[in-house]
Amino acid sequence: MSKWVSVLVIEDEELVRRALQRSLRLYGFKVHLTTNGRTGVKLAQQKKPEFILLDWMMPEMDGLEVLSELKHNELTEHIPVFMLTGKGMIRDVDQAYEIGADGYITKPLDLMDLGRITKNRWEKYKKSIPVS
Repeated sequence: MSKWVSVLVIEDEELVRRALQRSLRLYGFKVHLTTNGRTGVKLAQQKKPEFILLDWMMPEMDGLEVLSELKHNELTEHIPVFMLTGKGMIRDVDQAYEIGADGYITKPLDLMDLGRITKNRWEKYKKSIPVS
């Protein structure tokens, strides 16, 4: 990537959050981190990242609730959101897309591989968007 792409990571597990931060930085992302959905919604409004990686399974406010808030807020509705999870059931994926998810990334066993996977997913997403 020719410039730093801003990404907000909303992930409650510290190990995953730190691995994502290191891995994403290696692939040219400027990373903003938070541990929960409420703070994630606020940070999305303040930082206006180019996209969001959103963990599905979190306490208090799960990823689908966060996704719904983001997609029903005029400040954040345009920000692409990729669900980050170990879930893989088709009905789960369908539910996330119905709410407004723009993509889906399954957590691999090697967390450091998430940077490469995210970069590939982001580039594919950007190519699919019509230029206006």
